Amino acid sequence: MIVACMSNRMRGNMKVVSFIPIKLNNQRLPGKNTLLLGKKPMCEYIFDTVNQVKSIDERYVYCSDEKIKEYIPEGLTFLKRDSYLDGFEVKGLEIIDYFLKDVEADIYVLTHVTQPFTKPESMEEALQKVMSGEYDSAFSAREIQDYCWYQGKPFNYDMQDIVTTQNLDPIYMETGAFYIFTREVFEKYHQRIGKKPYIKVIDQIEAVDIDTADDYEFAKAVAAFLGK
Repeated sequence: MIVACMSNRMRGNMKVVSFIPIKLNNQRLPGKNTLLLGKKPMCEYIFDTVNQVKSIDERYVYCSDEKIKEYIPEGLTFLKRDSYLDGFEVKGLEIIDYFLKDVEADIYVLTHVTQPFTKPESMEEALQKVMSGEYDSAFSAREIQDYCWYQGKPFNYDMQDIVTTQNLDPIYMETGAFYIFTREVFEKYHQRIGKKPYIKVIDQIEAVDIDTADDYEFAKAVAAFLGK
């Protein structure tokens, strides 16, 4: 099934669609996507965020369970996905592949419920970079300037010539808050990051990711600090 409803906000024949893959049968932290975080369920944070990104034409919640509908605000559309995609062995690229078969667009914005403090302005900035044609994709990342090791060896410094951390070359770690890519990039490379990506550096709070019970407790403390 191809969803082809056209938006009034089409820009120069460029259609931008966001999608939030979500399942309700989480393994490490059962039911995490609808757990109360501060004053509202966790999933509602990212729902509200994408609603504030004005350059998005259509916004989808991609879930197999219709129970999620009670959390979806106006401005987002529920799109039922195959329950097969809820399997614990299913990889993220397969979910993207299914969604692209269901919904046609020029640019896709993939976001996740588990990073509730994502800022709409960060997403908008990254999206504008891709829409300009200067970059073929974009993703959120933390910039790390510290002494890092990989496979038992220093990765980014020389132990016999140790410079201060501010003089180290930065390393960028994907946070998963969002990935923005053109349909062409995914069809050509079958990946969510192209050959010329824009890296949107975000702060520690925005990068909070909730996968475990400890992550959830930390996120609750952050939500309280932010007054959410």
